[in-house]
Amino acid sequence: MEVGFSVGAVRTVLASAENLQLTLKTELSQEEQALTNTNSNPKDAEKAGNEDLKEMLESNKESHKLEAMKRVVGLIAKGKNASELFPAVVKNVASKNIELKKLVYVYLVRYAEEQQDLALLSISTFQRALKDPNQFIRASALRVLSSIRVPIIVPIMMLAIKEAAADLSPYVRKTSAHAIQKLYSLDADQKEQLIEVIEKLLKDKSTLVAGSVVMAFEEVCPDRIDLIHKNYRKLCNLLVDVEEWGQVVIISMLTRYARTQFTSPWKEDAVFDENNEKAFYDSDSEEKKGQTESKPYIMDPDHRLLLRNTKPLLQSRNTAVVMSVAQLYWHLAPKHEVSIVTKSLVRLLRSHREVQYIVLQNIATMSIQRKGMFEPFMKSFYVRSTDATHIKTLKLEILTNLANEANISTILREFQTYVKSQDKAFAAATIQAIGRCATNISEVTDTCLNGLVLLLSNRDETVVAESVVVIKKLLQTQPTQHSEIIKHMAKLFDNITVPMARASILWLMGEYCERVPKIAPDVLRKMAKTFTTEEDIVKLQTVNLAAKLYLTNSKQTKLLTQYILNLGKYDQNYDIRDRTRFIRQLIVPNEKSGALNKYARRILLAPKPAPVLESAFKDRDRFQLGTLSHSLNIKATGYQELSDWPAVAPDQSVRNVEVIEPVKEWAPLVGKAKQPKSDDKFYSDEEEEKDEEESESSGSDDSSSSSSSSSSSSSEESGSESDEESSEESDKSFSSGRSSSESEKSSSESESAKKQKKSKKTPQKKAKPAAVDSDSDENGNGLVLQASSSSAKSSSASETDSEDSSDSDSHSAQKKKTDAKSKPKVEVKSKKEVSLLDLDDFSPPPTNAPKSSVLSPSLFSDLEGLSLSNISTTMPVTTPSFSPVKTYELLHHMSGKGLAAKYHFPRQPCLYQPNMVAVQVILTNCSDHSLEEIHIGDRSPASLNIHCFNTIERLEPEASVTVSMGIDFSDSTQAANFQLCTKTDQFSVSIQPAVGELLMPSSMTEEEFCKDQGKLLGMNETSATITMATANTSSLAINKQLLSVANVGVVSSSQNNIHRFAGRTVSSGALVLVSLELRESSTALLTINTEKSIMASMLLRDLKQALAMA
Repeated sequence: MEVGFSVGAVRTVLASAENLQLTLKTELSQEEQALTNTNSNPKDAEKAGNEDLKEMLESNKESHKLEAMKRVVGLIAKGKNASELFPAVVKNVASKNIELKKLVYVYLVRYAEEQQDLALLSISTFQRALKDPNQFIRASALRVLSSIRVPIIVPIMMLAIKEAAADLSPYVRKTSAHAIQKLYSLDADQKEQLIEVIEKLLKDKSTLVAGSVVMAFEEVCPDRIDLIHKNYRKLCNLLVDVEEWGQVVIISMLTRYARTQFTSPWKEDAVFDENNEKAFYDSDSEEKKGQTESKPYIMDPDHRLLLRNTKPLLQSRNTAVVMSVAQLYWHLAPKHEVSIVTKSLVRLLRSHREVQYIVLQNIATMSIQRKGMFEPFMKSFYVRSTDATHIKTLKLEILTNLANEANISTILREFQTYVKSQDKAFAAATIQAIGRCATNISEVTDTCLNGLVLLLSNRDETVVAESVVVIKKLLQTQPTQHSEIIKHMAKLFDNITVPMARASILWLMGEYCERVPKIAPDVLRKMAKTFTTEEDIVKLQTVNLAAKLYLTNSKQTKLLTQYILNLGKYDQNYDIRDRTRFIRQLIVPNEKSGALNKYARRILLAPKPAPVLESAFKDRDRFQLGTLSHSLNIKATGYQELSDWPAVAPDQSVRNVEVIEPVKEWAPLVGKAKQPKSDDKFYSDEEEEKDEEESESSGSDDSSSSSSSSSSSSSEESGSESDEESSEESDKSFSSGRSSSESEKSSSESESAKKQKKSKKTPQKKAKPAAVDSDSDENGNGLVLQASSSSAKSSSASETDSEDSSDSDSHSAQKKKTDAKSKPKVEVKSKKEVSLLDLDDFSPPPTNAPKSSVLSPSLFSDLEGLSLSNISTTMPVTTPSFSPVKTYELLHHMSGKGLAAKYHFPRQPCLYQPNMVAVQVILTNCSDHSLEEIHIGDRSPASLNIHCFNTIERLEPEASVTVSMGIDFSDSTQAANFQLCTKTDQFSVSIQPAVGELLMPSSMTEEEFCKDQGKLLGMNETSATITMATANTSSLAINKQLLSVANVGVVSSSQNNIHRFAGRTVSSGALVLVSLELRESSTALLTINTEKSIMASMLLRDLKQALAMA
């Protein structure tokens, strides 16, 4: 049964199999189609995906739209085309969801230019969005609007840019600066209107805007440097807080600006400003007196500002910023300061190979002119096995540039390793480098030659060929000594196959054939055999060798030469045929050859100059470092060349910005009076002048004023977007001198009564009723406004009287004694001085004032404690020496970890020692925590005589304090270096005085002046004829300009065309007499008589510059 069943089953299966037919399906199922399409056509798959995104974008749910937009932006980020979704995306431009709207704007910025028609349909939405309360929406709308590159909407774009430029949000203003460039590329006719917007944005105080607007300036109007003048100092001060790519753009622009506005600092006799430790005049030593005739260079304060404010950026993490600062220092800094950038550039060599390549190119250019910069870091340029060939070649270039007698042995040992490199191009470059070293350093020429000769037996053809070429060049420098090397090369000739190497050997044989008379003909014989198979360059040298041997050894080589010339006559290369015909006519005499045949020997065997092996980077310095043109060594499109330094510096006053002073409220201070704090902003400019505020009496007994701090509010000081005029005050502000009667008044009548009793004990204080306290009579222009005969007071007396009461406790006590007596005088004065707002309108006091002027009681009591030898009770000096006080930065708050310090010279006798110069230092805590134990630390040199201020136990955040110091400069402008310390930190600082601050006024009559001048002639007299600015020819202007430079007293003169000034050096008391004789056509003779001849020449230079300035 089982068998029958199985047999039956098999039969059934076989029958079914016979009936089966194989059929092919012509159509695929849906699933199969989807799979096939996905694999074969990605575009169709994208379409399917886009359909899903369209559905999500048209959904009613915000979450679906948001998810779809995230996916779309993701596609764009991957570089995929999402332009088909534009209609679906643009519908959501009016969405109320902020996140969705932002993503839609991102999409529109990318595709608005491609889908202009659809984008134009939504333009009203963009215009509405420009008024949106959200700053990001306003900025995005402007970005989209500027991306629709259709000329028809240019007016709309212009209007939007102007509105955005005045937006309260700095982010929107930044976007408007970006839009300026887009609009300019679309329609250049809008240039003038765009320049107006740029001018407005350049005045912006935000660090966010600065970089973008400078980029727009560079794109639209790079030649309009007049727009930069007023913003120059602000840009310098904001630079450190601008975003990184903005820093790159600003530094590049300021580099070009500086080359047009400042004179060259690259002079041997240059004198640099207060930050330079190596001053030109170190002391008054006799050997330096011979240098007084030279006209030293003084760096413009704005030039120094740029260098100082870019220096911290060398620590930037952005390599482009570091490179920008490096190129700025290279093109603008004095030569001894350029080395500051070295460490930062070497640090960049640890970065990616792309960065290394650019940095090494710039270092290669620098190292040609300034080897000393990079010598200490020579090991940083050693080649690593992992370096790419182009990096290796550049490092090799730099090592060759740095080679000198001291390090050549080390470098050659490195080169020996490099020659064995598997990188053939690098090995060949190394051999060329060895040749350059041999040429540049004569001591190692023989060593290098011997080494190269050993390389001739190298297995590598490339090495051998390069060695032959380099040896050929080296032998030209001293061929007489190296005939053995030529013989050795001739022996190797058969084994060398590289055409350039064979041609070099043939040239050597021909050039020095007389030194190898036996070998050269044999080489020619070998060449005759293989002439037809050689390369063209070898054939040409073979023809040359044949010609030279024909002229020197025709007996042996005549037939060989004729044979080679016949071969060359029918060569395929027309150059060789041409050369052959020329040589034949030149050396083989016949009837047609003419007179030229006589000179064949002189033509072919003329002595040839040795080739100069130079760096490939030698001529690259014509391009600005760090630019594409420098990298490619050709002028790229858009490259702007650096202009040459101007011979005469343009007017620096164009960078001065007037500051409108806010109205200050004056309040009495309890205790010591502080030096008024200037209206400093977050960034300060130490070179700009500042006039310190003088405290005014209110004219009433009850509300007596004190010298309260005139600092601005903390909100003005702490913002990083502060005004660019941070270190300037109005010319109408008063000088730093303050009266003792004003600075130490008390509102209590009982205290006043006590002071009156004390003051009566001093007999000297019985003065005439007409005498008015001179402290309240001084203004920033050096004029005296008094009710009585104050015009006869000396400048030294006036300045002594205005001594800051915070200088010492004993001095404060002296001032308190005179308090009560001076009150009624101040009251009278307040009625007479109706207006002190425009001090320039006042005329100088009459010279025929009554001569009955006697020192006021308060003034005389102040003078009692001072050891001034030349002060008498009657001082016939016409004007007190007051001028705007210049304030300098001692320590920046960033360098001082929150501690900022400024200093100025108050031009008052020093209380501590008569031979010291008084210096007032304003210390400010810019940090958010208290600073403790602020004091003076070590000084340099150790013998420097400084009277330090008392330790400040604690300085609260945003607080400031004024302290007084005394420094004995020994009548020298050499900087006083010391450490300013807190409890935890030490900061090295330096105070360098101008030569005019080393003087104190001296009172004398005209007769005494002429008598003393007669004693200081010959070597003690320094004079020069100067050209004065037209504005400086009046008596008032001369006094103002001269007193702004030097702390001297004005001597009354009976002649209108002669102005005389007298002073003494603070340290030694040497007399300094200055006279200015006016002549025709704005010229004058400036004469300085003093024993200190070096000081005289420096003072002459400063005065000449001040009087020439308008």
